[in-house]
Amino acid sequence: MGLGSPREPIRLVRDTGRHDGVRLVSRSGVRLTGRMRLFARDRLRALAKADLSGYMLKKDCPSCGMERVKVWTGEDSRPSERNGGGIFAAELLRQYPNLPVEEEGRLHDPVLRENFFERVFAYRRLRSLFSSRWNVGALVPWHTAQKLALMAHSPVRYRELGRLVAEAREIPRAELGRRYEDEFMAAMRIRATRARHTNALMQAMGHFKRRIDEASRDELLAVLEDYRRGLVPRIVPLTLARHDPRSWATFGSRRI
Repeated sequence: MGLGSPREPIRLVRDTGRHDGVRLVSRSGVRLTGRMRLFARDRLRALAKADLSGYMLKKDCPSCGMERVKVWTGEDSRPSERNGGGIFAAELLRQYPNLPVEEEGRLHDPVLRENFFERVFAYRRLRSLFSSRWNVGALVPWHTAQKLALMAHSPVRYRELGRLVAEAREIPRAELGRRYEDEFMAAMRIRATRARHTNALMQAMGHFKRRIDEASRDELLAVLEDYRRGLVPRIVPLTLARHDPRSWATFGSRRI
């Protein structure tokens, strides 16, 4: 934006007398909202060539904060409220509504961090499909392979996606791709829970329970119960399943 380095502090200010609400200004009062929006649009057009899988934003930043950014009131800089969003961040979310985006500060939360990185990999799998010469015949097995991941996040969204896939041949290809991506990424944004993960793991076990002996099945069921009760992390039942090659032939193809 041509502000130089170092630059003077900038912040969001709410002007109650204007219809457009919040603007970006420097400490000396220079208005930067328009310049930031032009910069954001140019920068994001350039990033389109990078084929992004995710984006991390800067916490509390008046340009790049995703949420809870300080907004000062009026020219007299009365006390701020944490209810704003950065100008660049808003344009990023507008242009790439399905791109996995998270603030670096929120990544200290292990649940939010896991959800973000899972969305990154899920988005990349989906974009790889849609960047190929795909058709309904390719979408159906791809959707089937995502079943357990979707069930861990939102069984309701999984069923809605299933109905969309069932009607896929009646929907124009471009519209189908857009609608599927919107619904799929909305499902993945819902945080997976221990209960839904347990349900997905039980469904996975159903694919190979007849391939293992009774003692191995009982051991796996006991570990799944320990996971459901919060006594062990999810990696424990996953690792146990991987140790049996007869089960892994099926289990390994499902993403949880």
